[in-house]
Amino acid sequence: MRIVFMGTPEFAVPSLKALFEMENVEVVGVFTQPDRPVGRGHKVEVTPVKREAEARGVPVFQFERVRKQEGLDTMRSLKPDIVVTAAFGQILSKKLLEVPRLGTVNVHASLLPKHRGSAPINWSIIQGEKVTGVTTMLTDVGLDTGDMLLKREVEIGDSETAGQLTERLSYVGAALLKETLPAYWEGRITPVPQKEEEMTYDPMLSKELGKIDWTKHAQEIDCLVRGVNPWPGAFSKINGEVVKVWLAKKCERTTQETPGTVIAASAKEGLIVACGNGETIEIIEMQAPNAKRMTAKAYLSGKKLGARFDEE
Repeated sequence: MRIVFMGTPEFAVPSLKALFEMENVEVVGVFTQPDRPVGRGHKVEVTPVKREAEARGVPVFQFERVRKQEGLDTMRSLKPDIVVTAAFGQILSKKLLEVPRLGTVNVHASLLPKHRGSAPINWSIIQGEKVTGVTTMLTDVGLDTGDMLLKREVEIGDSETAGQLTERLSYVGAALLKETLPAYWEGRITPVPQKEEEMTYDPMLSKELGKIDWTKHAQEIDCLVRGVNPWPGAFSKINGEVVKVWLAKKCERTTQETPGTVIAASAKEGLIVACGNGETIEIIEMQAPNAKRMTAKAYLSGKKLGARFDEE
């Protein structure tokens, strides 16, 4: 079985590795996003999928727009029986989807039809869900609208961040892919159409999404902080500077103070902030501008905070 793999971030690497472990599978090519500059130094970083593919000696192709003729011609030249995608990062055209004779199988990190879109893991946490999972599906010209093949449910940990859940689901997805492919090409799976009435679609992440609204309930803030960790990161302004909040948890303590008010700020008590509905939340880990991540208690041992977050 000739397979072309399309993926980019670390999430996709276990799925690519799974293909190399399968019998009767030949990975004939890998498509990934172009390498891009990252960080303050703007050093060009190779995508995780490219790194893995090159280590295996598999040809790698990187197109700014794989839908264009060059990408289509390259795909046709590889003559794939199946294309497998996992967090590739580009929308595939109808012509591209028509190339593999058995179609394109996608590894999507949600229980479809819920959480269609590019950031399903983040949004499942932000929206306070307790269960998520992975769905293998047949890609069509819609956005995560194709027929479903197999699903695997996963519970979300109470303190789990999007980064941690992404890593965990990457291995769940790889295992599900190994189960899906043989059953699919042998005709042992009947694709199931998604129920559009149960569909939810999540927008792309943005930096502004990470801004903390202290009028929200403590649990909502906790979910936001975990859901945008590691990117774009939760933040709020105090002492005239923007502080990142990496971890937080709801406190039992209640207050009548205005949301955003600092209730406690010491190395002994920690950093406790008023939220909506009289609730409070403790900031566990934070980061000031031009400083390292640290516990709030360590931060407070050498610096005083203002009276309220987001106070103009």
